[in-house]
Amino acid sequence: MPQKTEHIVIADSLANVSPSQWDALAGNHPALRHAWLHGLEATQCAVASTGWHARHILLYRNKVLVGAMPLYLKTHSRGEYVFDHAWAHAWHRHGLSWYPKALSAVPFTPVPGSRLLARDAADKVTLLHAAIDMVDKLGLSSLHILFPDDADRDVLERSGLLMRQSVQFHWTNRAYRTLDDFMADLNQKNRKKMRQSRRKLDDQGVHFECLEGDAISAKALDFFYRCYHQTYMEHGNPPYLSRDFFFRLLETMPECLVLIMARRGDQPVASALNLRGPDALYGRYWGSLEFISGLHFEACYMQGIEYCIARNIGTFEGGAQGEHKLARGLLPVKTWSAHWISDERFSQAIAAWLEQEKQWVDAYIRELQDHSPYRKSDA
Repeated sequence: MPQKTEHIVIADSLANVSPSQWDALAGNHPALRHAWLHGLEATQCAVASTGWHARHILLYRNKVLVGAMPLYLKTHSRGEYVFDHAWAHAWHRHGLSWYPKALSAVPFTPVPGSRLLARDAADKVTLLHAAIDMVDKLGLSSLHILFPDDADRDVLERSGLLMRQSVQFHWTNRAYRTLDDFMADLNQKNRKKMRQSRRKLDDQGVHFECLEGDAISAKALDFFYRCYHQTYMEHGNPPYLSRDFFFRLLETMPECLVLIMARRGDQPVASALNLRGPDALYGRYWGSLEFISGLHFEACYMQGIEYCIARNIGTFEGGAQGEHKLARGLLPVKTWSAHWISDERFSQAIAAWLEQEKQWVDAYIRELQDHSPYRKSDA
């Protein structure tokens, strides 16, 4: 039998990586597709000059890509949604350099999914060891793997990485046929508030249009970006993502885009862009040109839930943080991150802190569950 040849490549771009081979490993997760990740590089959103220096781990066997790990050297901790600023400050107080650090994640996108893209656990372990070996040889402080899925989590835990819990809010479709079916599951208090909020928007003449894929025009996407950009600037920061990135998505993966347009009469006033997978809708980006009470909740959550019900999609992921999502029927779920710390002293200290944090997160989730918006028999 011919001997199998296997080797690791560390790539500073996805430009020369086969999109079909990458996507075969990424499955159907839209934010892990080659078009998405390479789009971030090609439009200068996630590149060395913005603090995201690509060092993707590629595992080839007989010249076929059998494993991949999106990986970046980071010179800051922005755009991650798992906060390590306290760790960085402690590191610096001891005269050490926390940055650059190695990070495996989808840039600017706190969406759970595989980070060790491979078909079997052995190849996942090979990718992880290659990443740790690279971090060790470069003398970096740490490796961080954010929002891994359950299969990756098992590998990461068994490999001895420090595991950290956090919380997101997701909505689950309980085979609802209509939005009224969903609202009937809510307790009277939250059902009443939701209907009142929708009625107030109706009274102000606000209505919504859902555009998908090729039905999203350049004009509509331009309006979305205007809203998105303005909302970021109102909070004192330029947006992470550029107009070119969104227009590139419209060219390369339009079937994954769901755009909600809010209008008052004939005038557009706000927009929310969602990302669609096979059985999940990911609430991602939003912006408005003016404040209208209840508009954010409706555009970002209720319209997404209604879309999932109409198309029999199982899950709506509302993104990181936000207890306000609870009242809209999105319940707390645990998400994870994994951490390899090069200095054993700091690793032990962080491990002890994470054990305490786990208790806080568990207590927080129990408290949220006690305030479930669903009727007690359905919660």
